[in-house]
Formats: sequence, structure tokens, C-alpha cells
Amino acid sequence: MIQLTSTGVYLVDGKVTKSAPLSPAEARKNTIAYSILNAHNSGDGENLKIRFDALVSHDITYVGIIQTARASGLKEFPIPYAMTNCHNSLCAVGGTINEDDHVFGLSAAKKYGGIYVPANQSVIHSYAREELAGCGKMILGSDSHTRYGALGTMGVGEGGPELVKQLLKNTYDIKAPEVVLVYLTGAPKKGIGPHDVAIALVGATFGNGFVKNKVLEFVGPGVKNLPIDFRNGIDVMTTETTCLSSIWETDEVVKKHYDAHGRSAEYKELKPNGIAYYDAMIEIDLSKMESMIALPFHPSNAYTIHEFVENADEILAKVEEEAKKKFGKCNLDLRSKAKDGKVYADQGIIAGCAGGMFDSIDEASAILKDQSTGNGYFSLSVYPTSVPVSLELTKIGVTAELLQAGAVIKPSFCGPCFGAGDVPANNGLSLRHTTRNFPNREGSKPGEGQLAGVALMDARSIAATARNGGVITAATDVDYEYTPHDYHFDASVYRKRVYYGYGKADKDAELILGPNITDWPTQYELADNLLVKLAAVIRDPVTTTDELIPSGETSSYRSNPLRLSEFALSRRVPEYVGRSKAVSATEAARRKGENPEELLKVLSAVGNAKELMANTQFGSCVFANKPGDGSAREQAASCQKVLGGFANICYEFATKRYRSNCINWGILPFTLAEGAEFAYEVGDYVYVGGIRQAILDGKEEFAAKVIRADGKVEDLTLYVKGLTPDEKEIILDGCLMNYYKNHSEN
Repeated sequence: MIQLTSTGVYLVDGKVTKSAPLSPAEARKNTIAYSILNAHNSGDGENLKIRFDALVSHDITYVGIIQTARASGLKEFPIPYAMTNCHNSLCAVGGTINEDDHVFGLSAAKKYGGIYVPANQSVIHSYAREELAGCGKMILGSDSHTRYGALGTMGVGEGGPELVKQLLKNTYDIKAPEVVLVYLTGAPKKGIGPHDVAIALVGATFGNGFVKNKVLEFVGPGVKNLPIDFRNGIDVMTTETTCLSSIWETDEVVKKHYDAHGRSAEYKELKPNGIAYYDAMIEIDLSKMESMIALPFHPSNAYTIHEFVENADEILAKVEEEAKKKFGKCNLDLRSKAKDGKVYADQGIIAGCAGGMFDSIDEASAILKDQSTGNGYFSLSVYPTSVPVSLELTKIGVTAELLQAGAVIKPSFCGPCFGAGDVPANNGLSLRHTTRNFPNREGSKPGEGQLAGVALMDARSIAATARNGGVITAATDVDYEYTPHDYHFDASVYRKRVYYGYGKADKDAELILGPNITDWPTQYELADNLLVKLAAVIRDPVTTTDELIPSGETSSYRSNPLRLSEFALSRRVPEYVGRSKAVSATEAARRKGENPEELLKVLSAVGNAKELMANTQFGSCVFANKPGDGSAREQAASCQKVLGGFANICYEFATKRYRSNCINWGILPFTLAEGAEFAYEVGDYVYVGGIRQAILDGKEEFAAKVIRADGKVEDLTLYVKGLTPDEKEIILDGCLMNYYKNHSEN
């Protein structure tokens, strides 16, 4: 189905070749990706300084972004900034907290000139596709699934501080990325949907890092065979490959999308220009695609549904074993779902920016027409991605057909993607056409003895499964009639409810802050020397942002840094918060001029303790092999910093966005040499002398000392590579807010 080529290739007149009369450097400029990047770049060809055309955030992130920007001198939003309310839409947890955030968002839109999309009107990426995307544009979002490449728009998902930079008219600084050609051929057969292609793509590229921090460029004769929702459905899942962004060639199908949304002027043809060079290639034969399933606990844990059902006991045993390693006190029993050659699921969910699109729900209803989901344990919930989509599904009768089959229709909401809706029963197996199936993304709490599993499947196969009463079934195995409906977008829905304030900033408007909305605590600049204590050591191959700061119920506290920090690593290393607080208390005593006994003892192992005390910062540290896969949420880093974290140590960061979040919060992003041993444990200390001057001098290698809990001292080499000049200053100043404050005072 998918073939990878790790060497560079040229595309000449739509044909792939190994050689061409242009150098790779020159021919790379002819990719769609570079034509867009260069149009937004004020830097040189290697060090890009990007200004985006629009920004998007949801209600888990926009409060912190605006609070940070306010503290840094924000006066007015300089570009369109849409704030959607699709994550904290349920105002049933945490008292008034969630709705307080929504009121704050509207007041900020009025004061600074923003776009405010009320709760349940649209999920963040649907609104961006409908109202903000444009061929050749770039959009930055504080959500990792900011992907609009199928619409000719390069979307980038980053942590909140990167949006703050744009709000303050600064740039997004990156090294020129490599571009990977995704060459599509063939046409998908009946029953195959976008999630089938996406899961296969993630399975082929995530584990080997094939496209990490690169741009995927989709071209080829197969593109024309895909409807726009099919393209969007593949595109949004490219995030799970760990690529930086994506872009597709555009055609009449894309033009039809913009025409339907009353935005015809946003369309233009995009295609590689002449001879284009790509650093690698992925070939996807759409005609060979099979119905897919991604088992817990990652979208890359991919199998064909047929392969899975045939080998269910063996495959589910591996899932149970992984669950045991992650959550030793909980037993996940999934093998009991396999009976008599069949596998039974407990729940089906079609939702969000990946699953809730018009075409997927339309075809799912055709599969369920005149059928029944049954009255057993299996249930089916469907969340259309926006009110305009829901309205059209209602007008054409799809909503009625789904309701008649036993499905429950719910409002536009991202909850099933991150654990704030449709939480399954303990040991339940939920099938979801959503973006992720990380541990506990479905909302279970292993610390309280709860554990469930999510498997990703396309809406079509979920509907086929629902039709069979929960027996996992490939849509390609079901007979059904389907004639796609044309989609008609009704813009009046948004005009009646959305606040369009761009260009209408009212500096006299009052910001309305609920009691939970608090300012960031004071952060201090980096001292001459750094001493950190290991508060968590995680040796899993990959650590997700959901493990660093859980999603779900914790989102109610996203506007309160101190309360939110109480959840840091709570489902992975529950002791982390207490350990970090103890370190922070010791550092507070040092700042008061005291000489804590703990520091005297440790510093005496590396020098004159009393002399070092005054200029050695003491904080907590997390070690993980490869941290930061998944969400762009900055809180994965900010919670560590609020608790007194000053460094992370790893072999590599899973994503650029998590590393950027660490830097923007003044956390030293230390890495180890490949193959270097890190045999240290919780309670050990790492001392880096002269760290401030070394960062100032642009050094990338640091001689550190490890002081073991038993007093033994060992040498350790750490690295911080590739810091930009601004990133160096941010780390030296202690965080991005301090950096802006210092610049405004100069």
C-alpha cells in the first residue's frame, strides 16, 4: 500500500525521476512548500523568519496566550485571530470555570480585535477550513492538528508562546525544512475512507522518524480521485507522523470548496513548478488501501482490520502487556473481546476535525440506512464538525437516518479526542474516528483503577461495526448503496452567532476575568550555574504530552497555572508534583539568602558550597528518552516551569513544538549523545557550571557533573544544539514573558 524512498527524487512534469538538470538546492525552491514558505519569509534561505496570515486557538489555550501577550505589551491583534470554543464546551465540570473562560475570550476579541466562535458552533479546524484558509496562505494554531494543506494552506501547530510572538509582530524562526514528496496513485475502493489511508501512513512513518519536522507535499494522479473531505481527513492526521506541516496540489475540487463557502477569491492553482526536488518520497497506491485499525496506544499501532480480527488474541495480548508496563496497578482486559473468531467493541464515536466531516457522516448513514445499532452494550455517537455541517446533514435527511438507526447526534465538540466526552466503561474498547488514541485520551483514570482502550477506525468501518451490533467489521465487507450528496454551506449560521472583531479593536473594552483566571507566577532569569534534581525518570521509548500534562478534566484549570500544575505527570509519575514542590521550596529559601542543608551538601561535591550558593539556581528536572509526542499544548512545559523545573534531559525531543515550548518557558532542552548511557535515577542531581556564560557564548556542549544520591560524583556530557539568537535570550531571561518585558524596557 505504501512504499518509502529515503533518497532524494525529482518531479519533472508530474513524473518522478532520480536525476534532473537542476541542483537539489535550486530545484527545492520549485516545490509548493517552498513557494509558500519563501513568500512568508523575511530571513535568509536557510534560517526562515515566518509571519503567518492568521492564527487559531481553542478554549484550552487562548486564555494563557492572551495573558502572556498582555504581560508582554499586547495592544491589538495584528492579524485575524480566531478563538473557538470546542474543548471546554462542557460547562458542567469545575463550576463556572469553563464559561468564565468563554466570557474572557469574547471580551478579549472585543478589546484586541479578534474573532470569537461560541461553544458548539465549530471545532477549531473546521472553522479554519471554512473561514480562514486560502491557497498560498499560512496559518499558525495552538493545536497540534493545525493542518489545512489539502486547501492549499500550510498549517503549523505550535505551543501558545509561538502565537504570542505573532501577536507581538515577531516571527516564527525555523531552519529551512526538508520536503517529502507524497505521490498518490489510483483510487480508493468502496468502503475505504480517509482514516484508512491516514492510519496506514502514520504506521509507515512514525516509528522510523521518516518525516519528522519535514513538510509533506501531496501530488500525483491519485489526488484528483479524492473528494475534498477525503483529502482533509488524510491531511489532518499528518500531525501523527511528526511532520512540521503539509501542502497539497490544488485543482477544481479545491476550487469547488472555496466556491461553496462563498470565498472563490481564495482559490488559486498550486503545483510544483517545473523541476522540483524532494528529500524523500512516500508512494501511496490508493487502490490497494484496506480498512484499517490503530490499536491502543498510538495511531501508528496499525493493522488491517482483517489482519487484526484474524490475530486478535495475539495482538490484544501485546496491548495488555504495554498497558501493564505503563499502569502496573491496572489490568486492561481486551482479549475477552475476542470470541468465536470475532472481536466485539463497546462503543463507536465519529467526531472532531478528522471524523466529523460531512462526507464521512453522509456515507456512514448510508451504511446504517434501515439498520440498527442494537440494544446491547455497543453505542454510537456522532458529532458533526460544525453547525453548518450539522445543518446540511439535517436538511438532506442524514441526521434522521442516523437517529433511526440508534445513533446519538451530538453538538460540535472535540471532547472525544481528549477525554471530555463519551468516556467508555472500565476495560471498554472504543472505536473512534478521531485523531488520537493515546493512553487515557478517552478519559479513564488508572490511578483510580480505571482503564479503557481506544482503537482508531474510519467512520465507514465504525458504521459497519455498529450495523453488526459491535462486531468489528471492515466497511469493505458490507453491501450498501451510496450516492454522495453535494455540500451546501450556509454562512448565515456564523453571521448570526460568531463575533467578527478583526480590525475593530476597542482599547477601552474591559477584559472580564473570572476568579480562576490568574496571571503567571514570577519567573527568574537563568543564574550563572544550574543544579537540577531528577524528579521523574521515564524510560518508555516515547513520552506523550498527555503523560506530561493529562487532558480531559484537567482542561478546566488551563487558565490557572498553579492549579493546573498539580496535574503534571499525575497519570505517569504521581510523585512528581510533590518532589518538584520540595525542590522549589528549597530554591525559594536559597533566594531568600538562606543556606539550605541539601544544597550545601550537594554543592560541596563540586566546589565551595557557600560561594556557589549565591549564583547557582536549583530546580527540578525530568528525564525521558523521547518526550513531547502529541499535542501542541504549552502546558506540558509551563507546568514543569511553574513547579520549579529548569531542565529536561532526553536523547531527542519527539516534536519541535514541545522543544519550542520548553525553550519559551526557560527550560533547558538538554540532549544526550546517541548511545550515551543515562543510568541515573530519581533523587540524583545534575550540576552544570557556567551555564549562563556558555549559552551566551553560543556553546552547544556542556560538561556536567552528576551527584548521585549516595554522594558519588560522575561526569556527564549534555548538549543544547541549534538555538537561535532569540532562543538564547529567552533562556537567559528565564522565559518568553521576561524576554519581551526586558526588550520593552530597553
